[in-house]
Amino acid sequence: MKFLIVGLGNIGSEYAHTRHNIGFDVVNVFVTKYGAQLQTERLAYKAEIRWKGRIFVCICPTTYMNLSGKAVKYWVDKEKVALQNVLVILDDIALPLNKLRLRSSGSDAGHNGLKSIQESLGTSQYPRLRFGIGNNFSKGMQSDFVLGKWNKEEEPLVKLKIEKAVEAIEGFSTVGITLTMTKINNVDYTL
Repeated sequence: MKFLIVGLGNIGSEYAHTRHNIGFDVVNVFVTKYGAQLQTERLAYKAEIRWKGRIFVCICPTTYMNLSGKAVKYWVDKEKVALQNVLVILDDIALPLNKLRLRSSGSDAGHNGLKSIQESLGTSQYPRLRFGIGNNFSKGMQSDFVLGKWNKEEEPLVKLKIEKAVEAIEGFSTVGITLTMTKINNVDYTL
């Protein structure tokens, strides 16, 4: 059982821990939890974890968000991972901050990372975990909001949701996507 866990984001210290980089943050916490470390490899920061008889190839593409598909396609092919065992973790402004949403497939919903992955894989039939970041921005300020850091008052909830997202990765790979969706999709995460 091999899984490819993909955290979406942008490389560079100016993007570190921004809303758009939540995929990187979730993967980093997952990798750290199991005593591994991300290393620079082809098109991505990569770590490999073995847990409960499963192999997790964890990547954070170094191609920048808009070319994420290049890295995903490379690692899917190289590691021979079935598409239903790929999990892409990304930010979502259409979801409030207190939500996580796991789906087995779906549209890119205007997200450039998903758009790139769909083009590279030639399908939208792969699981994704959307991390709600809310849409608390003025007209014309979406880019600044998405590329901005979390507010102090948001940080405790973000930390909790990162832990829940790690649990979602674990559930996805053990009990399966359907049970994990039931467990996390209808929860309003609060402190």
